[in-house]
Amino acid sequence: MLSERQETILQIVKEHSPITGQHIANQLHVTRAALRSDLAILTMLGLVDARPKLGYFFTGNKEKDLLSRAITDISIESCLSQPVIVGEHTSAYDSIIAMFTEDVGTVFVGTDNILAGVVSRKDLLKTAMGNNDLRALPVRMVMTPVSKLIYVEPNEKALVAAQRMIEYEVDCLPVVNVLSTEKEEKKDLQIVGRISKTNITRLFVECGLGRRN
Repeated sequence: MLSERQETILQIVKEHSPITGQHIANQLHVTRAALRSDLAILTMLGLVDARPKLGYFFTGNKEKDLLSRAITDISIESCLSQPVIVGEHTSAYDSIIAMFTEDVGTVFVGTDNILAGVVSRKDLLKTAMGNNDLRALPVRMVMTPVSKLIYVEPNEKALVAAQRMIEYEVDCLPVVNVLSTEKEEKKDLQIVGRISKTNITRLFVECGLGRRN
């Protein structure tokens, strides 16, 4: 399903096409950058088309677009991958080994599948360039803590995951179950999988080839 703002953008494009991204942003009183992910999703679904020097055009009705219907109906739990998890006391060096052994770009940090943070290739590269002793440095000193993480839940749509990756400019998101704790203001994130740009690309290809119902 499209968000309220995406529905509004679609209506603006339908009524005023061709229209530039800046003119759409002006009508919504937001910056052009704020609409980047929304316009990317609408373009990916084939609802609008972008042409250089002209702007955006309305191209169709989502109810008649079988590919867009297939994509919007798919839940994250049906296309996620297994997460690679290391403990908080694991060294940055061993985290690199895990990353390359499992051929992933992101490693999750946690205990008993409760997420504590995430570390990417970029994080580890920046640390290595700082002349740190990676064998002695705990990965928790390198990771992005859970309080700053963007995540998705298994029952959300794959399209939502794609939108968040575009919006926050990340390559991978943890898929979690949100668990209540004794402290009402705190919730634990139980990691059950990961979804990456590779998953989304594979999903797009499967839909295009008719391998998804």
